[in-house]
Amino acid sequence: MATVIEKRGGKRYASAAVKVQPEQQYTLEEAVAALKAMPAAKFDETVDLSIRLGVDPKHADQMVRGAVVLPHGIGKSVRVAVFAKGEKEREAREAGADIVGAEDLVERVQGGFMEFDTAVATPDLMGQVGRLGKVLGPRGLMPNPKLGTVTFDVGRAVREAKAGKVEFRVDKAGNVHVPVGKRSFPPESLAANMLALIEAIQRAKPSASKGTYFRTLTVSTTMGPGVPIDAQKIANMFKKAAS
Repeated sequence: MATVIEKRGGKRYASAAVKVQPEQQYTLEEAVAALKAMPAAKFDETVDLSIRLGVDPKHADQMVRGAVVLPHGIGKSVRVAVFAKGEKEREAREAGADIVGAEDLVERVQGGFMEFDTAVATPDLMGQVGRLGKVLGPRGLMPNPKLGTVTFDVGRAVREAKAGKVEFRVDKAGNVHVPVGKRSFPPESLAANMLALIEAIQRAKPSASKGTYFRTLTVSTTMGPGVPIDAQKIANMFKKAAS
């Protein structure tokens, strides 16, 4: 097995993989400790949480989507573009938006400008922003009222994005993949971010979802192996909270 691992990821990956005990299901805190014990890469790796849910995304009533502000951010500078005009344009700039515009910004994006990580729009401009669906949609950048990115409260939307708001959406296979911070974060910060995301996904559970909701949970760094988290303990935690 060690030989296979070395061929796949090199010596550093092999050294990291031995920190994960086969067949063991870790608590959130134990999983973070295992990640922190792995050899570090030459850059500050992103930590991702992957969750396989007990839903069938082919059915509209089992779609899982939402957003949450992680308590400790994600460890990166987020570039925010805002489609607004007049007083709302000023509000967006004061809140720290990186790019603000109305019809002019729509034209820039149509022309290929994509130097931003998230987009916010006021409702009155969605008629024009809607034309960018084919450009922004596939990149997950299309403003959406359900995610709080189509709003007249642009100041709040910009501040939340800057503070570490992340979006989640189940893919066709029933999986959710979301960054929850950087490897350099203190263990308690990573654990708190992971818990905040898990709680948000629990709140987004569709009523049509039956049986086990959290099938598997795995946390990993950019260059490291995954560490399995005990899904049953996570489920029990929410059962106790509900009782």
